Formats: sequence, C-alpha cells, structure tokens
Amino acid sequence: MRTALVPGVLALLPSYSSLEDPVAALRSACLDAVARLGPRIRVVASGATGGSGAKVGAALVAAVGAVVVEDGETGVLVVGNGSATRTEKAPGHLDERAADFDAALRVSFDGIDAALAADLWADADRLGGLPSLAEAEVVYDDAPFGVQYWVAVWG
Repeated sequence: MRTALVPGVLALLPSYSSLEDPVAALRSACLDAVARLGPRIRVVASGATGGSGAKVGAALVAAVGAVVVEDGETGVLVVGNGSATRTEKAPGHLDERAADFDAALRVSFDGIDAALAADLWADADRLGGLPSLAEAEVVYDDAPFGVQYWVAVWG
C-alpha cells in the first residue's frame, strides 16, 4: 500500500495562511505526496502534539480533494517529525543529541528511543514500523525553524 510521511507543522493548516507562505516548499512537497495516496486516505498521527498532526493530515487530504477514512483506504498518511531541538531558536532549543537522533531515524524508524524522542521534542511515536527513508522517494528533508521535517512516499 502506498504510504506517505509528512510533518504535523501547524503552518500547513489553512487557518495559518498569510500573504507570504513561510513553508511554501514544504507545503508543495506535502501536497504532492498526499495526492499520490489516492481518493481514500487513512491518517495515522500522534497525539503528542495536541492533535495538530491529525488536523494537519486532514487538511492536506482535503486540499488534494481526497477524504479521510478509517478503512478501505487507497493510501496511508503518517504524520510525524524528527527532533525539534536542532538550533538555539528551535521550539525545544538546541540539544546536541538532535542531529545524531535524526541521522539514526534516516536509517531506520524501528527501535525509536521514546524517552530520547520526548527529550528532543520529536513527534515520532507513529514512525516506528515505516520502512527506511532509503527505500522511499524523499521529496523534502530539511530542518527549518530547528525542526527536522521529512516528506517521503513509499510504494
């Protein structure tokens, strides 16, 4: 089954839009990835960010003209991100462990250290079980605002 990974960044919500889009490249990559999942998309998002991941997922699904479903899906949208402690101005401030944590996630999402993920403000609890990013088409890999975001598609 085709699967995509996007970050649950609030700036992707329509209610956060403005005249200048601060996440234009990220938004474009997310919409492209979600559009590839077909018309019926199951959203898998963490509750760690106060439900924003599910809201972002649903907004992206709606933006491509698809619907969120619980079963009978044509694709799966996983919402999550790496560390949010990559720089001094990051939401979680700088943590020297962040770069290594994100590098390890690039290799494998299995065996995520939940305590370390929490320390690094990573919304990664739904990433376990995804294939490696090496097996995906990665269309976005950057850490704007000090937060590691990936947009990737498998299948």
